[in-house]
Amino acid sequence: MSSSSDGEVRRTRATEAFFGRRKGKPLREQQVGRMETVLPALKVDLSAETPENLADLFPRPVERIRLEIGFGGGEHLVHRASSEPATGFIGVEPFVNSMAKLLASVEDKGLTNIRVYDDDATELLDWLPDGCIDQIDLLYPDPWPKRKHWKRRFVSQVNLDRFHRVLKPGGLFCFASDIDTYVNWVLIHCRDHGGFAWTARQSSDWLTAFAGWPGTRYEAKARREGRSSAYLTFERVDQAE
Repeated sequence: MSSSSDGEVRRTRATEAFFGRRKGKPLREQQVGRMETVLPALKVDLSAETPENLADLFPRPVERIRLEIGFGGGEHLVHRASSEPATGFIGVEPFVNSMAKLLASVEDKGLTNIRVYDDDATELLDWLPDGCIDQIDLLYPDPWPKRKHWKRRFVSQVNLDRFHRVLKPGGLFCFASDIDTYVNWVLIHCRDHGGFAWTARQSSDWLTAFAGWPGTRYEAKARREGRSSAYLTFERVDQAE
């Protein structure tokens, strides 16, 4: 990539402040220890050459690879990794306390099919090879509800281009949210992009949680506050010329 292209990528990414604060309350001693020892062992090293086969990131053979962006406390990621040992999972979460919580679960359950990245997901997406991911999960992302902040929403034409490049043909992009304006935002952006076909055929398809869905604390909070959730699934398709 040329230096001018590098500059363009940096400028594009610099405007994409997708996540908020990076750290909450101080970590406990055990958590600090895991961040110093477990995190380096699981973290995807973007300074390394991109592997031809992304499955090589995992110590045991995997048949599919899923990417979860913004895994929060890691409940969904750990559930999926525990129930799908033949799938390799890459989880992205810049919030330090959430990463520390996930590392504790990974260590406790002895999971070997999880790799993580603790910074901007766009950096990881740009590092990944073409057509290497079977499914991308974006579950209850920050909705940035104020209109002036909508440009910070992770779903954008630029990031849909990134998704489209790294997903395998027929790969899936799954999105869940309890914020109507964000659900509509995603539907419109995916329609306008042209590379993602919404798989829903009837209302129950987007009102019913994904198969094997364990529920999340964000979903539970939404229900307590009287909000229902939408579960959208898009299939990667070739864009029209």
